[in-house]
Amino acid sequence: MPFQLSKIVAAVAALALAGGALAQSPAPPAAAPAPKLIVAIAVDQLSSDLFAQYRARYTRGLKRLQQGAVFPAGYQSHAATETCPGHSTIMTGARPARTGIIANNWHDLSVARDKKSIYCAEDVSQTAPNPRDYVASVAHLLVPTLGDRLKAANPAARNVAVAGKDRAALMMGGRTLDQVYWWQGKGFATLAGRQLGPAAQAANAAVADALARDKPAMDLPADCVRADRPVQAGELVVGTGRFARPKGDAARFRGSPELDQATAELAEKLVAELDLGKGPATDVLSVGLSATDYVGHATGTEGTEMCLQQHALDRIVGGLLDFLDARGIDYAVVLTSDHGGLDLPERLDQQALPQAARVDSELVPEALGKAIAAKLRIAGVEPLLYADGPFGDFYLNRALKPKQRQAVLKELKALAAHPQVAAVFTADELARAPSPTGSPETWSLLDRARASFHPRRSGDAVILLDRAITPIPRPGPGYTATHGSPWDYDRRVPLVFWRKGMTGFEQPSPVEAVDIAPTLAALVGLAVPEAEFDGRCLDLDPGAGDTCGARPR
Repeated sequence: MPFQLSKIVAAVAALALAGGALAQSPAPPAAAPAPKLIVAIAVDQLSSDLFAQYRARYTRGLKRLQQGAVFPAGYQSHAATETCPGHSTIMTGARPARTGIIANNWHDLSVARDKKSIYCAEDVSQTAPNPRDYVASVAHLLVPTLGDRLKAANPAARNVAVAGKDRAALMMGGRTLDQVYWWQGKGFATLAGRQLGPAAQAANAAVADALARDKPAMDLPADCVRADRPVQAGELVVGTGRFARPKGDAARFRGSPELDQATAELAEKLVAELDLGKGPATDVLSVGLSATDYVGHATGTEGTEMCLQQHALDRIVGGLLDFLDARGIDYAVVLTSDHGGLDLPERLDQQALPQAARVDSELVPEALGKAIAAKLRIAGVEPLLYADGPFGDFYLNRALKPKQRQAVLKELKALAAHPQVAAVFTADELARAPSPTGSPETWSLLDRARASFHPRRSGDAVILLDRAITPIPRPGPGYTATHGSPWDYDRRVPLVFWRKGMTGFEQPSPVEAVDIAPTLAALVGLAVPEAEFDGRCLDLDPGAGDTCGARPR
């Protein structure tokens, strides 16, 4: 009996000691203070496939960012995987169905002007001095960006954007931009009515100096040698370029790593000019690096051109991060892309994808409209169809009578039987479909198209081409390959978050680009109702902590 009692006393004592230890254990670490600067980098046409191909070969900035939270299977989950819709999702947390940015271009057949096409970053209420030009604007974006929200919460916050394309800078920056610049012609431009600041003037002077000299071909790194192989695409030969440029050739400057370098240098100058990251509120710097897209369109994704571009991109991002470090700024970075891309079909055919092909010319809107009009004996209604290309949104001429309209829609629906067409949906079908939920990798084609559908801007029908069908009937200079499909090579993009001192991790499960804005909002302590985002906050703490705060489980 005494022996048993001694064991009980010992057990009670052990429990008491354990309880005391628990009571005295340190409290969970306090949440880290909000970063003083958010740097959002969008690399145009950086697909998850391209990222996977080069991620082990990066040695500078993109290697460093991979020490953070890496989501290699991010999704621009909508069907219209183009530049403007993709950039509109990144800092808004909303899909195109909510942002209203359904494509790079859509048509408004109700406007009185002859030009029915609407560019996503165009102010249709103003006329440019050159009739072939437009006045850039963010007016079509229907929701606020993170920068807009931060400035509304605290006017001391600065919201700055710079990119190789106006639609990248404007869609990421939003309506309340302190400064915004994009490449135009032979230098950087800004919104109508604004003057170029000192940073932009200095950047343009540096560009002018570079353009005044010939640029020799870049040296080919050893890992790029296997990509050095000519490929015939129509009358063009691609695959062996090294970005040599004669002086004065601004087009070649734009379609090369020089554009990204100039963009990043302007971003650095803006940080210094405005002292970003040093004020009383969190600032936002959006940087759109567009050269990967220009290279991908001009020469595809598998030649020396893209290999050199990826090496340069890594170096340029590294330089930007080094610059921010040298200024002692507490900053957080997110790097992602607006969409992916597909290599040119001529090279895909040689590299184990023989089903890759260029779209039949009979699907080009003008030819398709004429064929349908002839079949249905519709006369005097020209053009019958309005569209930006042989895929995406198609608009029916408003002069059609109701029965004619239904007949034309029936003919468009019948295109689903075409060997190069995956699906055709009418506006009525899309309007009736519920907004998609669940993992984007499992979405149907209807779900993907629904995520791009806006009732006041989308077409009367949407045509989705089959896998590996390039919607370019004939390749030409600067345009041999493209994107815009509902397939994962265009939808999947990397999401990478980094902040000094964070513990990194990799999460291979699918997430969405619309998750970026709510994740950053939580990181800076900005309260936004969940209903205002299509995405969700991603917890960037791999341990017991939660950067999203208290959330329902």
